[in-house]
Amino acid sequence: MSTSYQIPTKQILTKEQLGYFQSSATHETIITYIESLNVAVAGIKLTDPCTISPNAQAIIDVLQRVEELVKDTPPVDNKASRFGNPAFRTLYDKVAEMSPSLHASIPTLPADAVPEISLYFCEAWGNRTRIDYGSGMELNFLCWLLCLEKLGVVGSEDHVVLVNRVFWRYIQVMRSIQSTYWLEPAGSAQLKNHKHLRPKSIHDPEILDEFSKDYMYFACIKFINSIKTASLRWHSPMLDDISAVKTWDKVNAGMLKMYRAEVLGKLPVIQHFLFGSILGWDGPAPPAPSAEDVAHAGHAHAKAFGAAMAEGRAPGPRLAGPGIRPVPFD
Repeated sequence: MSTSYQIPTKQILTKEQLGYFQSSATHETIITYIESLNVAVAGIKLTDPCTISPNAQAIIDVLQRVEELVKDTPPVDNKASRFGNPAFRTLYDKVAEMSPSLHASIPTLPADAVPEISLYFCEAWGNRTRIDYGSGMELNFLCWLLCLEKLGVVGSEDHVVLVNRVFWRYIQVMRSIQSTYWLEPAGSAQLKNHKHLRPKSIHDPEILDEFSKDYMYFACIKFINSIKTASLRWHSPMLDDISAVKTWDKVNAGMLKMYRAEVLGKLPVIQHFLFGSILGWDGPAPPAPSAEDVAHAGHAHAKAFGAAMAEGRAPGPRLAGPGIRPVPFD
């Protein structure tokens, strides 16, 4: 019996739809998957050995190919602007063009499912129009992995490698993309019940240097410090506040709760979520825009575009680039 796959589309435009999503089967599936991955790597270092199945290795190889594309797609001269480098759009198009062959290299992946899951994969690297990157893109990558598991390509026995090798490789490639094209920069389970390290340890540079190779959370803090010119207290006050929490268990639980509220529970993020046959939507259809809404949107777009062009820049959000030069705190 064949499965009818479909190209994922956006479905959520209203708070009512968002409310439906938060009680939907797809929402529960995503939360359960995150929790399962979280449990799988508790107490396991990035440097600990783990079993890598042939399919998991194929996924890692796909990420390596994306990084090679980054190296083959240099940024264009854009020194006068803090906005995303236009060469990112070239990279995005290359990834989209190569996506069918990349997916074909993953054993046991049904060929007819590739168009559906490919969209999650392509959107995981940033937004082509805005040349930006945030938690929504990371959610797309998570959904790509979830779809691969739903399709039987990987399973629960691969969860450690999916976090400590695959997801961490994705983060490393994304840092390369952020550094190269000036995308806006958008880990605690491993440290649960650690006998010596405490949340406040993030303020100790020597600890960050020593343990960033083993723990994703420390590596992320070290990366943030490397691209900001002020102290953590000023440029990342929430992370600074978290450092006062007594145990990693509470940090971990708090981050899961925050992800549910601030990513899966925020309309500006979830309005871009893609629903297909694997991660489905059975809620109310989005309302049709009125003629007045269409006219207003067109006027607003034209006004924003005109203002941007008058300043001699491409329209879009203000972006900064990690890795190229420190980002001043302002």
